[in-house]
Amino acid sequence: MDNNKKVYLAGHNGMVGSAIFRKLKSLGFNNIITKSSNELDLRNQRDVERFFEDEKPEYVFLAAAMVGGIVANNSYKADFIYNNLMIESNIIHNSYKNGVEKLLFLGSSCIYPKFSKQPIKEDYFMDGKLEPTNQPYAIAKIAGIELCDSYRDQYDCNFISLMPTNLYGTNDNYHAENSHVIPGLIRRFVEAKKNNLDEVVIWGSGNPRREFLHVDDLADACIFLFEKYNSKGIVNVGTGIDLTIAKLAELIGELTGYKGKILFDKSKPDGTPRKQLDISKINNLGWTPKIELEDGLIKTINEFTNINI
Repeated sequence: MDNNKKVYLAGHNGMVGSAIFRKLKSLGFNNIITKSSNELDLRNQRDVERFFEDEKPEYVFLAAAMVGGIVANNSYKADFIYNNLMIESNIIHNSYKNGVEKLLFLGSSCIYPKFSKQPIKEDYFMDGKLEPTNQPYAIAKIAGIELCDSYRDQYDCNFISLMPTNLYGTNDNYHAENSHVIPGLIRRFVEAKKNNLDEVVIWGSGNPRREFLHVDDLADACIFLFEKYNSKGIVNVGTGIDLTIAKLAELIGELTGYKGKILFDKSKPDGTPRKQLDISKINNLGWTPKIELEDGLIKTINEFTNINI
């Protein structure tokens, strides 16, 4: 990568986008274009078209998306599919129209079938039915992958797609209902300790297994793939290690110093039973994650408590 190139980072205020921004700055990129949603509505075709014509970015990182946990995905299905389809379609199409040299699209591991073989290889994409609770979001991300590959096939655009596992870390969303599992658990345990609660109730049985990647590792992988990968097809990004939600809850409870009971509400949905990515493809390219889960959780808990307590 040439750090003198003009970079457009879509979604710079989000957890993923802000991590990529920090990584780019650390590498000496000083010509980074960012626009908040108030400055540029990425769902608006005309506004995005005008932005690309005016700015002419050379590199694009497409980290902008509407995201949320199982509650948000299940409650706002139309919003999730519409907003994400519009954002990615406008950015990918205008990147083609304005001669962007390279674009990186961030998907999600929810694109894989609910009952996929484990660990999940890139080859298992489109090989079964999706998890119903986040199907609209997953379909939007699948469309983004297809857009990248189709523009590559038809117009020879160097657009690549990577599929991160479940993420956590700096600048996460800690909303009481709409957050992902790690920030949601951190908030519950920190507040339970502060308020001397006897118990914390977790949605679901605790049996599903999940893999978690610190967002700074993802940002590192994004830059690595931007430099090394120039092909059609998706690339998984994760740790290759998973654990049960019950074990995760116990670990976060321990790290936050919570001493009460942990209960599981089995009337609530579990989602996909297991979702562990096979990361041999990116490993073979030369990348491995650096942040251990416990170390990443300690850092994230400290960041949350410093801001909110």
